[in-house]
This record gives sequence, C-alpha cells and structure tokens, in this order.
Amino acid sequence: MTTSLPASERLGSHLKQAEQALAATKTAVLKPTGVTVAQYAALLHLAEKPGISAAALARLCGVTPPTMNTVLKNLQDRGLIARTPHEWHRNVLETRLTDEGRTVLADADARAVRVERALAAEFTDEERSALTQLLARCVKVLGEQRPR
Repeated sequence: MTTSLPASERLGSHLKQAEQALAATKTAVLKPTGVTVAQYAALLHLAEKPGISAAALARLCGVTPPTMNTVLKNLQDRGLIARTPHEWHRNVLETRLTDEGRTVLADADARAVRVERALAAEFTDEERSALTQLLARCVKVLGEQRPR
C-alpha cells in the first residue's frame, strides 16, 4: 500500500525525531543525578513557582495529573520536595523544594543547560529566532486542527 504522503515528507516525523533525540540526551545527562526528565521538569517549575498545585504543575510539565502525582510521590520519597496542606484550603497540597531538592536541581539543571546550550550553539541568532517562530506556528496550527 502506498500513502498519499511519504514518511520523509511528514513534518510530524521530523518533529518527533527531534523531540525523541532531546529526551534521550536529557535522560542520559540527568541519570547521574537520579532524576528523570519529568522529575527534573517538576523540580524546575517548583523552583520558579513554590506552592503550585499538582494539577497546575502537570499542565506546565505536559503530563497528566495521575502521572504528576507519581512524579511527586517519587520526589517526596527521596526527600526532594515537601507537600503540606494549604493554609486555607486543607484539601489542597502545596509543594515546595527541600534543601536537598534545591541541591539536586542545581546539579540537574547545570547538566540540562549544557544540552540546551549545545543545541542553541548549532544555530545562528537568526536561525534560533526563526526556529522558535516556526515551532510556535506548528503549535498554533496543530491546536487549530485538534478536534474539540
């Protein structure tokens, strides 16, 4: 069977290959820190938004709430985060980094930033700007194509 669009011409395939290469590289560089890419992302966002809810954190990290709950449980079991009831909303848990969490994040972030800088260095300023704009257009059109 032949399809109307060869795989080599499908932008989605190229986007997926790039995303998989980035994820595999970050997985490898983060391994010595003992955190996964998802755990690193959670720690990074928690550092910027202490006390954020698990649901909001899931949205920022691009995972489902059940997946985020697993990520948070694993981080809490390692002592990298603390979860405490919200002052006014006792059913809401606030999540914050512990001192150990900040230490692990600093190591993980230094490793991830090296990957990001190596990737960015492959492009000129103009190319990086164009790539960012093109990817934003991809996100926009794909959002428009998604059935509601």
